[in-house]
Amino acid sequence: MLFVQNTLRKATSHAILSDMNIISIIVGVIVLLFALIGFIPLLGALNWLLIPMALVGAAIGALSSHKSGRNLNLLLVAFCTIRLIIGHGLI
Repeated sequence: MLFVQNTLRKATSHAILSDMNIISIIVGVIVLLFALIGFIPLLGALNWLLIPMALVGAAIGALSSHKSGRNLNLLLVAFCTIRLIIGHGLI
């Protein structure tokens, strides 16, 4: 009986961690879409809002057993930061 409970507990926790990765990827895709809009001249200030969103997605992805969601969001943080540097933080 104890073996069955431990097996179910492990399966449930693995499913929750996989869901965290899916949530992280969804956040990353949303940030990516807005980052592409923020790449348009005079809309670069949008990246100031996207960097914290991507960091939240990376934190959610860090809780997962998979690394793809975390890596996507960290890549987006770097992309938005470079865009801010190129536009001097505003443009």
